Amino acid sequence: MKKLIWATGAGALALTMGLALGAGDAASQATPTATVHYEMDVGTASGMGIGAFGGGGVNIGALLSGRANEPRKELYLRLGSPQATPPNPAAQHFMPAGARLGASVPLTTPTRAPDSERETIPGQESGERPSGRILLFWGCGAHAPAGQPVVIDLARISAGQVPTGLFSTSIPRDRSVSFANSRTYGDWPNGRSNAQVSAQSSLIGAHRVAGNYSPDIAFDLTQDFMPAITARSAANTDGSMNLSWNAIAQATGYYAWTMGFRSNGRGSGGDIVWWTSSASQQFGGGLWDWMSPATVANLVRQRVVLPPATTSCTVPAEVRAAAPDAMFGNLYAYGPEADFAYPPRPANARIPWRPIWTARVRYRANTSWMVGGPGDDAGESASNGNQPAQPNCRRRRGGLGGVLGGVLGGGNGC
Repeated sequence: MKKLIWATGAGALALTMGLALGAGDAASQATPTATVHYEMDVGTASGMGIGAFGGGGVNIGALLSGRANEPRKELYLRLGSPQATPPNPAAQHFMPAGARLGASVPLTTPTRAPDSERETIPGQESGERPSGRILLFWGCGAHAPAGQPVVIDLARISAGQVPTGLFSTSIPRDRSVSFANSRTYGDWPNGRSNAQVSAQSSLIGAHRVAGNYSPDIAFDLTQDFMPAITARSAANTDGSMNLSWNAIAQATGYYAWTMGFRSNGRGSGGDIVWWTSSASQQFGGGLWDWMSPATVANLVRQRVVLPPATTSCTVPAEVRAAAPDAMFGNLYAYGPEADFAYPPRPANARIPWRPIWTARVRYRANTSWMVGGPGDDAGESASNGNQPAQPNCRRRRGGLGGVLGGVLGGGNGC
């Protein structure tokens, strides 16, 4: 099991599994004695989480103006080698001109595992215990079935222990390259590069990776960033809520989840209400990451991921009723994958194959939105006419962890 760490800061709740940043340098070529692996995660992100919570705080102007919904392209690079780390590890990814990232970007070798490889659970200031509850619901349908919600009492959690059912253990992160499984590791983005992927960036064309702990890795991409996905929610007369989204042609499957809040009125604690579209109790874990088409196809068969033809899902009425103060929606569209290797895999499976290098490029699109917020139809319940209270947002750290922090310490959900 991964080591779990408490998040710090008053009422902090860090549930996000984003990719971490590091630092890099120019490179010379080396030939490995075992396979070197390279990985590119290519994403198109949209929704309120992109513009509204950037820069360390809540940007109300972005929410009200609609700028928060503007899509943003994202790119994460990881190089893993079985070679011992040289005195000055260095590697570069040389990009096609259309990427608008300059001739190359540096791949940094961090001195410790990136934060993306360490899961976090709800916590407060060092030495304090978290308070409040997490209510888990799952499955599409007008009403939650018997046995839901599963209630996790945060006050009973000892430091470093994962509450049963909080994160999925049956769906590990689908990573072939990580700090933990590489003798020498490099990644991007990092602190040594100010380059950023822009809305006009394209990855189509020739790519080359070179380093002093890896061979030259070269491949051509014909698949670009996926189109943006947009979603909205609408209240139904029975108290349930319908989620709907635009179909993405490249999508291999969809996974939706919502996070809602109920304050206890005492300024700390309260309820976090977490729902997922999975037909079984599967939360977080690898579902928040990029996943290969083969993994997604298997999860579709298990009814954990929604089939690629799906464009809607109903959130049970009990979920909305349990979270009257605020709710946020999230949706992932998993995409295709491109694989490269040298030398290529032989057509005859009986011929031994030991590639010098492999490269894997995965794609996805994701979005997030405030349920009942600007541009959403679920602000007013068709059954009772009550509109959920909008959070009184104060400036705090960015990301989903910052959004959720108010629930455990302050109750405002921002």
